[in-house]
Amino acid sequence: MSDDDSLKLVTGLVKWFDPSKGYGFILNEDGGTDILLHSNVLRNFGRSSVADQSRVRVMVQQTPRGVQAAEVITIEPPESDGQPPIADLDIEILEHLDSLPLRPARVKWFDKSKGFGFANIFGHSDDVFIHIEVLRHSGFADLAIGEAICIRVVEGPRGLMAAQISAWDSGLPRKDDQHDKDEDGQSGPHDSLAHVAE
Repeated sequence: MSDDDSLKLVTGLVKWFDPSKGYGFILNEDGGTDILLHSNVLRNFGRSSVADQSRVRVMVQQTPRGVQAAEVITIEPPESDGQPPIADLDIEILEHLDSLPLRPARVKWFDKSKGFGFANIFGHSDDVFIHIEVLRHSGFADLAIGEAICIRVVEGPRGLMAAQISAWDSGLPRKDDQHDKDEDGQSGPHDSLAHVAE
């Protein structure tokens, strides 16, 4: 560490991030040198990857090796053209995406070269299809086997599919979160797939 290891808040775009190399770089919005983003810093944020062109807010510090991200504050997916990432996702689904519940899931497998993979919602054995373009539109570049994530699920023409993916802690209940209560206003176990099974 240098003598000046004070942290500074910076916003920028992810230039590239390679999960297999374990690092990538952020273009500083204010100019200056690229910012190193190490996979450990990203993992502390609950992610194993981040899509190129995602907008990030990070706390950075100067080190002998240059400017490095010390903490990720926020990640916003790359800007889209407003069209669905894949044909199986109707534009109406995207317009009402936030009304779908976030479901905790674990990645069964994902192959970036094939462009797809599957996850399982906790407590359910059904496979949920994940397309790489949905992944990218959600701000991820790749997924690791066993990685914990949250997904919004829809019934596609060939079965359950993820319409949006987020970090695993996005689904943690908040004090003001009422969407998991049943018709009587009671919290409790319920069928996580009821919204897609009917």
